[in-house]
Parts: sequence; C-alpha cells; structure tokens
Amino acid sequence: MPVYIDKLKTEKPDNPRLSNDDLLPAQQTWNWYNIFAFWMSDVYSIGGYIFAGTLFALGLTPWQILIVLIGGISIVMVMANLLAKPSQAAGVPYPVIARMSFGVHGANIPALFRGIIAIVWYGIQTYLASITLSIVLLRFFPTLQDWVAPEFLGLSHLGWFCFMMMWTMQTILFLMRMEAIRIFLDYSGPAVCIVMFLLMAWVVYHAGWENISFSLSSKQLGFGETVVAMLVGMSLIVNYFAGPTLNFGDFSRYCRSMKDARRGNFWGLPVNFTFFALTAIITITGTPAVFNQMIIDPLGIVAKIDNVGIVILLSFTLVIATVGTNIVANFVSAANDISNLHPGSISWRTGGLIAAFLSVVIMPWRLYNSPEVIHHTVDLLAGTLGPMYGIILVDYYILRKRIIHVDDLFDNSPGSTYFYQNGYNHAAVKSLVPASLLAVGIVLTADFYPPLAPIAQFSLFISMITAGILYRILSRNERV
Repeated sequence: MPVYIDKLKTEKPDNPRLSNDDLLPAQQTWNWYNIFAFWMSDVYSIGGYIFAGTLFALGLTPWQILIVLIGGISIVMVMANLLAKPSQAAGVPYPVIARMSFGVHGANIPALFRGIIAIVWYGIQTYLASITLSIVLLRFFPTLQDWVAPEFLGLSHLGWFCFMMMWTMQTILFLMRMEAIRIFLDYSGPAVCIVMFLLMAWVVYHAGWENISFSLSSKQLGFGETVVAMLVGMSLIVNYFAGPTLNFGDFSRYCRSMKDARRGNFWGLPVNFTFFALTAIITITGTPAVFNQMIIDPLGIVAKIDNVGIVILLSFTLVIATVGTNIVANFVSAANDISNLHPGSISWRTGGLIAAFLSVVIMPWRLYNSPEVIHHTVDLLAGTLGPMYGIILVDYYILRKRIIHVDDLFDNSPGSTYFYQNGYNHAAVKSLVPASLLAVGIVLTADFYPPLAPIAQFSLFISMITAGILYRILSRNERV
C-alpha cells in the first residue's frame, strides 16, 4: 500500500513556535549500511553486554535462548520498521511526527517523556564510560589513587575528572552535527564488534572450549515455566530497545527509501544482536576458568587482565562503544525533543547542550548501582514509553491511513489537518495518562508483591495496547 504525502508547499514555514532548520524535512542520503551501523553502535555497549548476559540466566536451554534472542529482536525490528515509515516519508524527526496524533503543541508531552529518559540514560552511559577511563588511568598512573578517596557530591575527584572528560568528548562530537555523527557510527560500530570478537577468542583460548556454556543457570524448568521464561526474555529485549526504537524516526528520516531502512534494520537487529549476545555469553562463561570467578561486567574483565596492550585496546573499545550508544540512543533524541519545545529559540545544537548539562545535574552515579537496577529501570521506563507507541501507530496506520500533510505539521491555524484547540489533541493525552499510570503501578507494585514481577516485565506491551485501544475509542469524538 503506498504512503500518501503532501510535500512542503513552502521552503521554510515561517512559524518560530513550530519550526527551525533542524526540524524541517531533511536531505535523505543514508543507505542501509548507515542504519546497520546505527544499530551496531546502539547494541555494543557496557549496559548491552551486561543485559545480554542476564538473558542467559533465565534457566533455558541453548536452543530456547536462541529462539528468545531471535524472537525478541525480531519484534523490535518490526516495531522499528513501523515507526520508521512516517519519518522516512516526511523527512522529519520523532517529535514532529508526534504532532499528527498529539497536536502541534501536544507533541511536546511525548517528546519530553522520551527526552527525560534519554537524558537519564545519557548520564548513566557517560558514567559507565568514565569508569573505564579511570581503570586505565589508575593502571598507568598509580599515584592517582590519592584522587579516589576524596569525594564531592558522591563522586571521587578522579571520577569527576574522568566523567567530565567523557562528557566533553561526546559533546564535541555532537556539536560537529549529524554528518560527523554518521561517519563516526559507520566506523565505530564495526570496530567495536571486531574487538569484542577478539576478546571472546582470547577468553576461549585461555579457558578452553570445554569450559564454555550457553547458559548461566543450573535450574531445571517445567514446560509452563519454560514458556513463561521465554516470553519474559523476549519482552525484556523489547523493553531494552524501547527508547531508540520509539525515536528511530530521528534517523530513518535521513534514509533514501524504506527499503534501505528495512534492510539496515534486518542486519542491525536480528543478525547483529544475536551475534553480539552469543559473543557476550561465550566470553562471560569462560571467565571462571581464566580469572577464577564469573565476571558479567566487561569493566571487571579489563580490571583483571595483566597484559597492558590488551587493557588499552579493550578500554578504548569500551569507551568508543559507550560514546556510540550514547549518541544514537540518547543525545540525538534529547536534542530533537528539547528543540521541539520552542524551535525558534532552541536549535538542535542548543537542545543537545541543554541535555548534556542536565545529564550532569541528575548525578547519574547515584542512579546506577547494579545490573538488577538496570532491569528494574528498563521495565519502569518501557512502561512510560509504551503509550506513545500505541497512540502514534494507531493514529498513523489506522485513523489516517498513512496519509501525511507535511505543511500542516508546522501549522496550527484553523483548517490545518492537525489543528486542535490550543494545539493539543485531548484524545491522545487522555489515553496517555491512564496507560502510563497502569504500567508504572504494575512495576512498582511488583516490588512489594513478587507474583506480579513476571507481568511487570511486559509493561511496554500493556501500556502500548491500553493506550492504543483508548485512543481509538476516544478519537471517535475528536477531529482526526
């Protein structure tokens, strides 16, 4: 079925409340490899490595885990393709596409939801990269140990130095604009992949293949428990990628065609993620034979290796991996979302600088404590993102039949396609709030009532379906 779209009638809509050069339709020059590299940079990170390892602790057999990996990431791919279409067709980012369903001003609500989450994860990922840098500095400059004990606002002096070094490096890359980011992603993702594979080979060589397993659990599950564990595993994968999938339009807008987007998603998600997860588990299960303890965090492996050359290579790789993840999953999204608040006075660059500043203010080292915290945070945040999936997809594919009027995305005058009183579509807002509260309530209640824990891990699907149904019902009484 074709996508119907009215291109811009004017070169630059003159409305500073709704448009700037960064939010208008982009030049579409990206091919499938650029999207493939985007996902490589998103997958290969410290957090992703730890997350992949925890999937193998579900008590499943190797072939069941393989089904979970392929099934879960294939759902992510389908959702990414669905959310890629409107942005690729119109050439505009996620917050502008959200104007179709939420209204030209109401779109700031889903944009802020995603922007806040992006800022939190941006800070956490920057902190993780700074830990890698501190390990390297302490290895080569032992006298810096004196900087470890004194603390300021919960972080050591060395920690502050390393955090600000990583913060500055990422900010400089971001300020070089999207073309420089694209070039960085094209090379950083594959480079990290190669080094991670070499680390796996090094661990296997020293551990021996007989010490490698494809499961981190010794428990035996019944049939019903196995089915539940597999579904939970798939849902965890979808939840983990909820953020970058929701704002995937920020990148698909640059694609030459949807064929390029779909092809890049296929190689970057099912193929790439499955390979990465298998690489991670082989490395993790080989660590007991090499280091006399299982190490699920790659930073722990770096700290244990005596070979200086390997330490430098691994540390540099982990830093680059984290920078790539931060740029694609957090920085670009936050910049677009903040710019959308008032495009006339907040450019994409200014939005990025605001996001970078806030990532320090929230003191992310206080938010990140353990892999368990990551899982809990993933479930909670996925529940708040789910309603945006449901509302945007129902609006675009069911109510509007994939028709986009690009001019009207930047126009709130009466008679405009996306005109709502005061710029807000109340049907979307009324659907978003209860669906989000339902998902968050389930996740938080599961902390005190363990039987709800498996249901909490489906928070994204629960809130997405709830919001989609509510929006479809409420839209009958609204102008769509």
